[in-house]
Amino acid sequence: MAKALNKTVKVCYPPGCKEVSEEIPKDELIRRLKLLARAFQDMGQDDNDQYAGLALMLATDFYLDHQNKDVRLLVACCIADVFRIFAPEAPYKDQDHLKEIFLFLIKQLRGLEDPEAPSFKRYFYLLENLAWVKSFNICIELDDNQEIFCSLFKLMFSTVSDKHSSKVKNFMLDMMTPLIAEADTVSQELLDVVLINIVEPQKSQNKHAYALAKDLLRRTSNAIEPYIQAFFNNTLMLGKTSESEVSDHLYDLIYELNQVSPNVLLAVLPQLEFKLKSNEEHERKHVTKLLAKMFSEPGSDLANQNKPLWYCFLGRFNDISTSVRIICCSFAQYFVLNHPELTKDILEQLKVRQHDPEETVRIEVINCVMNVAKKDFDFVNEEMMTFIKERTLDKKFKIRREGLLGLGTMYKQVMTKETINPQHEKKVAWIKNKVFHAYYQNSNDDRLLVERIFNINLVPYMLPADVRMLRLLRLYCTLDDHAVKAFNELLKHRSSVRVQVMQLLEAIELHGQPNAPPLFPRLAGLVRTLPEQQKPQEYLKKFSQKLRDDKRMRHLLKVVVHPECSCKKAEEAVKEILKKIGCNPGQANYMYNLVKSLLERIAPVMIDAVAMEKLVNHVNETLTGLGENMEGIHNAGEKSVKLLLALSYAYPHHFRTAEVFEKFLTFLNHDDDTVSDITQQIITNTGSNLQRMHPDIYSSLVPVLVRTAKMGNPKQTKHAIRCISVVCKNKEPILAQVFEYVKRNLDPESANYITSIVALGHIAKLCPEEFATDMKSIVSRIIVKDLLMQDRTDSVEATESWYSDHLVAEETQAKVQAMKLLVRWLQGLKSNQNNSGTSTLRLLYTVIIHEGDLMEHGRINKPELARLRLQAGCCMLKLAEETCYSDIIPCEQFQALALLINDSCYHVRVKFAIKLHKGLLNMRLPLEFMSIFSLAANDPLKERQRQLKQFLNVNIQKRRDYLKQNPAARNRMFAILPDYILPYTVHLLAHDPDFKTFQQTDALKNIKDCLWFVMDPLTGRSEDYNYAFFRRMIENMKQTKDAQCPDDDDMNKKLYAVCDVALGLMNTKTTNITLKDNNTEPVLPAKLFTKPDKSYTNTKSYLPKDFNFDGPRRKGVQALIDGPPRSGYGSKPDPTTTEIIVESPGPVVNPHPKVPRTKRGPLRKKKEEEPGKENDGDSNESDSLEKNCGDSDKSSSPEVAKKSTRSSSQDKNSDESQSSSEHTSRGGRGVKAGTKQTRLEDFKVKLSPAKRGKDSVKKSLVNGTNKRTAKAGEGDGSESAKHSRKRHGSSEEDVPSKRTRGATSEDVESQRNTRAADTKKSKGTKDKNGGGKSYNCDVSETDSVSKEGSVSTPGASPRKRRASSPPPQPSAQVKRSRLTRSNIKTTDSDQEIVPSPTPSAEPQKTLQTKKQETLVKKTNVRNVRRAKAMSNGTSDGEDTAETDSPSSPPRRVAALTRAVQSVGAGEDAEGGVRRKTRSRKK
Repeated sequence: MAKALNKTVKVCYPPGCKEVSEEIPKDELIRRLKLLARAFQDMGQDDNDQYAGLALMLATDFYLDHQNKDVRLLVACCIADVFRIFAPEAPYKDQDHLKEIFLFLIKQLRGLEDPEAPSFKRYFYLLENLAWVKSFNICIELDDNQEIFCSLFKLMFSTVSDKHSSKVKNFMLDMMTPLIAEADTVSQELLDVVLINIVEPQKSQNKHAYALAKDLLRRTSNAIEPYIQAFFNNTLMLGKTSESEVSDHLYDLIYELNQVSPNVLLAVLPQLEFKLKSNEEHERKHVTKLLAKMFSEPGSDLANQNKPLWYCFLGRFNDISTSVRIICCSFAQYFVLNHPELTKDILEQLKVRQHDPEETVRIEVINCVMNVAKKDFDFVNEEMMTFIKERTLDKKFKIRREGLLGLGTMYKQVMTKETINPQHEKKVAWIKNKVFHAYYQNSNDDRLLVERIFNINLVPYMLPADVRMLRLLRLYCTLDDHAVKAFNELLKHRSSVRVQVMQLLEAIELHGQPNAPPLFPRLAGLVRTLPEQQKPQEYLKKFSQKLRDDKRMRHLLKVVVHPECSCKKAEEAVKEILKKIGCNPGQANYMYNLVKSLLERIAPVMIDAVAMEKLVNHVNETLTGLGENMEGIHNAGEKSVKLLLALSYAYPHHFRTAEVFEKFLTFLNHDDDTVSDITQQIITNTGSNLQRMHPDIYSSLVPVLVRTAKMGNPKQTKHAIRCISVVCKNKEPILAQVFEYVKRNLDPESANYITSIVALGHIAKLCPEEFATDMKSIVSRIIVKDLLMQDRTDSVEATESWYSDHLVAEETQAKVQAMKLLVRWLQGLKSNQNNSGTSTLRLLYTVIIHEGDLMEHGRINKPELARLRLQAGCCMLKLAEETCYSDIIPCEQFQALALLINDSCYHVRVKFAIKLHKGLLNMRLPLEFMSIFSLAANDPLKERQRQLKQFLNVNIQKRRDYLKQNPAARNRMFAILPDYILPYTVHLLAHDPDFKTFQQTDALKNIKDCLWFVMDPLTGRSEDYNYAFFRRMIENMKQTKDAQCPDDDDMNKKLYAVCDVALGLMNTKTTNITLKDNNTEPVLPAKLFTKPDKSYTNTKSYLPKDFNFDGPRRKGVQALIDGPPRSGYGSKPDPTTTEIIVESPGPVVNPHPKVPRTKRGPLRKKKEEEPGKENDGDSNESDSLEKNCGDSDKSSSPEVAKKSTRSSSQDKNSDESQSSSEHTSRGGRGVKAGTKQTRLEDFKVKLSPAKRGKDSVKKSLVNGTNKRTAKAGEGDGSESAKHSRKRHGSSEEDVPSKRTRGATSEDVESQRNTRAADTKKSKGTKDKNGGGKSYNCDVSETDSVSKEGSVSTPGASPRKRRASSPPPQPSAQVKRSRLTRSNIKTTDSDQEIVPSPTPSAEPQKTLQTKKQETLVKKTNVRNVRRAKAMSNGTSDGEDTAETDSPSSPPRRVAALTRAVQSVGAGEDAEGGVRRKTRSRKK
């Protein structure tokens, strides 16, 4: 730094300038410096070397550090001119001196801050001079020039402002640009000075500095690029720490640099690909946000320039981090708006993200589409709309709400414009349907949301009445069927809530008075209509207290719910009520939100009397064809009248003006019968005061109704009579006139024959006493005898099981209406006087059991028979809704009615189930009718089973809720509690026509499915399931007898067997057993069960020994022990599996899934030494098939003898191992349900010595099997084994054997101790009776069956189609037995071979053979009621009986062979009982 001027230096002054020195006063110095500055300003660059001394003098400390700013400014101007004059070589040679001079100049440039200052012109001159001459370029040669540059740049960025002109900014840029562009290096500090101005917060705080920095970077992009690249390389890739101010804003800096000059990032962007794949979530998050902004910028071509980076960015849509996925989805809208070419890639990612597990991501997808729609609806395509459509079904209400609100907003945005864009209208046409479909949700939140969207978006309530009603009419006429149902339900709910609020107000006003209605139940009813999240129970109590204290609020609420409240009054009242409630901004006010939700439901802000009159006018214009706005809508007239009908249910009081009813009179005369029919229903709903309010219209209306009742179609007649009964105060004379007319037309030749039947039915229901005598005569003489019991015409031949209504013959239509007439007549009587109800029920029952053909003349085709039996069933359901008739329905009739749910015709099943569900849901049908749903398990279509299960669940929950909401109803618990359907179900299934004997295994398996169909929803929820109650109920049933036939032992055993199935299901399938304290004793219906006999305990199991329950799958170590499951149907048998015969005095229960692994070598040798005790029988793998089939030729073959030798050698070992395992596992008293526990007393005490031998024969037939190796059984016998294995799914080694609860440890010990002696006795008996020959049967040798054994039994169960034993022969027509339910699960795998005795059997067994074939022999007759599953889900429609081929695959028939026990009284003892087990070869 120059301290003073060297005295040897000569100082020359320009002409006209005076000498300046330190001694001159300040003012004089300023004047002289001004002259000097002017001289330098005018001076050129030629021959000015003499002023070098003056230049040096001006750069001394005295002038540079002068206190006066004017002196410093003038000196700076002079020095700047010196640099210009002496360019390119300045007179200042010392680097330190130069540094001091430039720092001095930088300080003087601060004067640029205030353009309004007097001296600004000189500062501007200084800036201009320095920029034009590029004086600061001299500093490039200095060693520490970066300090000067940083000071200069900082000053420029801090000085620039909006007051500066573009010239000032350009001179600043001109001065700074060379310092970067021409410099040898750019320091990090200088780079920070520039870059810090383009990132936050400086970017927002000083926008002019931001603009100056952007312009500077654009000018110096090429020069500064390597320094920026090095900076990002160190910070991003190498991870070096930096003291740079911008190191904390790297990603913002990259974005801004890309905005300013993308070229500087050409080498930086590829590095971001690695950051996108970083393990650090915050890094991926920042980089993803950065790239999303860069890619989506308008005009950005980065995606095309850098494809790898683009695809890597798309991968972040699937990032593991939720925040990263949210960022991707939030920026997706900008891609759609700014880059249509990238929309496809983005939508592919959004399609996946709309199913994201995180709800915030799914909401972001909805917001993305909504933002695009708000900014430009043209960019919204069908796929984007689908995203929102699917989210309206999301499991989270928050997301459903966002989706529905978004759809409503879009619909309003498009449809409220003055000129609607047709393309946009087409895009949003489906939205209204989707919104109303959400009303099917069970949540009150969804329903309230739909109602809000309807009032605000679909039909804005703020519109004028005329426009609003036209919008409503067009909306309704364009809804689909499901949306129309939801709209009607919406009106119904609103009307219901209004009634509840009116009842609440009544209870509040009468509070404290005698006989005042209770307040709590009415509050509870309102609570169920509001969202649970709003805590309605708590805040409704507070609101009711406010209503009690505030009369004004109570009056306002009365105004809102008053029937004649107008839309304007309702809106004002709602606002005032909400104002009284109050809501503090920013605070959660649950009470305010609750009251607001309630008022939204009850306030009639859309419909009032004025609006209704406008709507009727629009409907009239539509019907007359004058409505231009309804063009293009199919069937608009009928739909518009249906809208009036829907509103007439919810707002009947708004239909009160004369103009409205005058329009209705014109509608009655409309050409379309449907329009006039609906209009009659509207008048029925709204015309109760018509005679008093508008007598002129009434006098014109009645003749029209009478004419319609006489000569209209059936529907018009029905509604006309109903309308007369409502509108006319004195209806009897008018109905008598109609009655006399229709009575004369009860002639099949009359054109109004069916109409007359319908009219008579409704008149009899409305006026039962006035026409009682005539109706009884008409019913008995005309309806029953002349119509129902006569078949005058032959139906057209038809192969299908159902056809459309217009194809039904007139006679069949008349019979259908006749059955309805009987029901309406009885509904009017409401009593069983003269046994009219009993006779009608018997007639309907006969129609059902005769499959629709009452008199069995055979002149009616299948589709019309289906309609007749369906109508008979529906009529019985309708009568059952009346207590006086439900009590007289016999059990047989109820059981026949229940079988309609398994009808062979698909349409009959569907319509009957819907009718049943409707009656139960209204709680009009008795509880016992819910047991009919158990038979739905037989439906061949899984979809139908699921729907019927849903019906059952809804009915169960409805009754449970009813009991919770109505404490007084607990006195009728037996008639309401759904748990009490179990006795009805058990009794119904016990009387299943396919259930012949109590040990019929296939029927019991079907019953098990039916029982579980009902028990599953009853036991599914632990809070509702009471294990002890159910168990006590079932045990009580086993202590009773069947009240339907108490003396029938077989029937009682079947009942007990079903009870055992229910117990087994409780023990094996229910997993949420909770023991609850319940002192309630289950009540059994006296109609079905006798009083329980408490003198004994019925612990006996009535199930077959081989009957298994599907318990939970084994896991863990036990699964490893058990090994893999057996192969399925059609797979090859395991070559290492064999069957072992174990002989024992009684049934042996195997508590383990496998035979214990014991060495069998010594025992086998010992057994082989006893050839006289060989078992020479051979059988297939199916347990019971060979037990009842005798084949002497095959059983005596040498090959069979060898096999039996090997099997008998293992009998003792297996028997001993089973005995030891039983002793180990039966120590406790808990014995598995499902299998009878045979005790020693069963053989020694209960049987006399004469009968003991006979009983052993029966047991050998039931339980005994023969050995069969895996390689044996070639041919048909082997196939039989394969099919048997597939049908059962698991063998005895897979499922543990079941034992009854009644077995005690004493019984087990007694049996174990005496087993050896009994075994010896059984062997001796076997030798005595022919060496223990067993009956054997093979499919390939059924030719040897005797003719006596080929007789079919009509009473055999037709649930499963069976293959007969004889060879193929022509099918024989067999008389169908009535009351046999159709086999709706007929498949090839459900066929079986039925054995019959061989002709070579001993003569003394002839009696047994005949009895056996009577019980076991089955004929494969397919009933017309059998519903075979077809591809279209309907029945096969065949009417003839068919006999299946004997080549059908065989199956186990253990339940059938057990019937031998009931007829084997004349046999000799044959030996011990055999049980089949399995062991694995080593």
